[in-house]
Amino acid sequence: MEEEEKAGPPNKDLYALLHISPEASDEEIRKAYRQWAQVYHPDKYQSPQMKDIATENFQRICEAYEILTDENRRQIYDIYGMEGLTSGLELGPKLNKADEIKEELERLRKRKEQEKTSAHFRPSGTILANMSLPHFLKGVGIMRGMAMTSEVQSQISKSNTVGIGGNLAVTGNAGGGAASAVFRHQFSSVSSVEFMASAGLRSLIGMQASRHLTLHSTATMGISMSLKDGSLNLSNAWTRQLSETTNGNIQLILGPESSVAVGWQKKEEKRSVAGEVKFSTSSFGASAHYTHRFSSKSHGRIAGKVGSTMLELELGGGRKLSKFSTVRMLYSIGIQGIFWKFELHRGGQKLIIPILISRHLNPVFAAGAFLFPTSAYFLLKKFIVKPYYQRREKQKALENMQKTSAQVREARTAAEKAQQLLQNVANRKRNRQSEIGGLVITKAIYGNQKALKKMDELSPNDESSLSVIDVTLPLNFLVNDSGQLKLHNGVKKSGIMGFCDPCPGEPKQLYVEYTYGDKTFEVVVDDYEELLIPRPSQQV
Repeated sequence: MEEEEKAGPPNKDLYALLHISPEASDEEIRKAYRQWAQVYHPDKYQSPQMKDIATENFQRICEAYEILTDENRRQIYDIYGMEGLTSGLELGPKLNKADEIKEELERLRKRKEQEKTSAHFRPSGTILANMSLPHFLKGVGIMRGMAMTSEVQSQISKSNTVGIGGNLAVTGNAGGGAASAVFRHQFSSVSSVEFMASAGLRSLIGMQASRHLTLHSTATMGISMSLKDGSLNLSNAWTRQLSETTNGNIQLILGPESSVAVGWQKKEEKRSVAGEVKFSTSSFGASAHYTHRFSSKSHGRIAGKVGSTMLELELGGGRKLSKFSTVRMLYSIGIQGIFWKFELHRGGQKLIIPILISRHLNPVFAAGAFLFPTSAYFLLKKFIVKPYYQRREKQKALENMQKTSAQVREARTAAEKAQQLLQNVANRKRNRQSEIGGLVITKAIYGNQKALKKMDELSPNDESSLSVIDVTLPLNFLVNDSGQLKLHNGVKKSGIMGFCDPCPGEPKQLYVEYTYGDKTFEVVVDDYEELLIPRPSQQV
């Protein structure tokens, strides 16, 4: 849950604190600061307790003002939030543009990450176990063959990486393997060179150089020589970013098996599409796949291959079991037969098990081979998988609540203190709006999305009530003199004065019930969504 929170937009709490838009001008920032300073200035209060509360919140207002009125610090904050301001990153005096600052921050961040991961091993590998149901029914064993590949990379310095790997394949009574080594040197952020050597089934030596030609284009050139027959292979590849979500590539190989391939990939939040057309001296082929992400945990996939030696259609889907683990089930039908394929991805490791169901493309059998695992999946999902995940999510939510309970109690206390200072002004605004038939917030609850859906069932002793906070008072305070309330788009609401985050890491919403004129309305908005009430259609 915390990962999903981090993956969202930047919090931009300082904008919420001053109740301004992330695009606010310097004049708007100064105006907002003056308004809040009038509310929270310690000299306005006589009571020592109220003076302490005012001092604490006045310091927050001053800090927000100082950061947002400093052009460089504001640009850093907009890109990386408070982390960018407190991480010790230093920028040169000539960096004035947002792009320059972002580039420098990215460079320094990458350098820190490289230093952190330096000398750490990064293993990856694949185990492929080919099985055959027809062979098993004939009593000659279910295994048709097996292949394994493994590689370990180690960053031995800031610019040098070493990789050692190998592969082994066995089919029937025949088999073979190879061992390989790679040395990669990064000359700069835009260019690198790679030296490789392989011994065994395919003995060769070679090198490959890559360079970013422009911000959106990369070129790679390579040469390799076979140690068995002395033949040479020359390769060229060009990759270009066609749009924010789309890349295109062209690859040319000259040698004993020359080929040219053209491909493209488009990756968006919910879906990804890729396609490739390849021509070689002995064959041609085309492939494409489409993947749709139904949620953060599950996805569906359809893929196809067609060419001089292949014709295949693949359907299936997968589910994320944890942060590092994903399982997939695929159904494949083509000229080579009908297959089920099971995949388990764990970090950089893969286990792939293709099972040959039949060599014959009988329509009835093909339909049954598709429907049986599909039906089994939905039954397992409904009666076993879904209940299991519901129990696990509930347990995680309880653990998260216990882990953050001290933090939430502190935040609630701070929010209650801030509301104390807003109370008099909020009540005056509410009474005035009530007299003229204007905007009056009668109820406002902010917090856990699921808890808000069953808000009417909540009781003060219910655990779910701890994951929401009443924000009726601060919203009445924010109603302007024209009788309108606006919460800006892209700004997390927990940063607003009098608000807090009652459930860190959980998806949150804001529920508002209000009267305007003689009518009652209600609205629900997401954490970063704009709120503007009354709506234009509701105004007379």
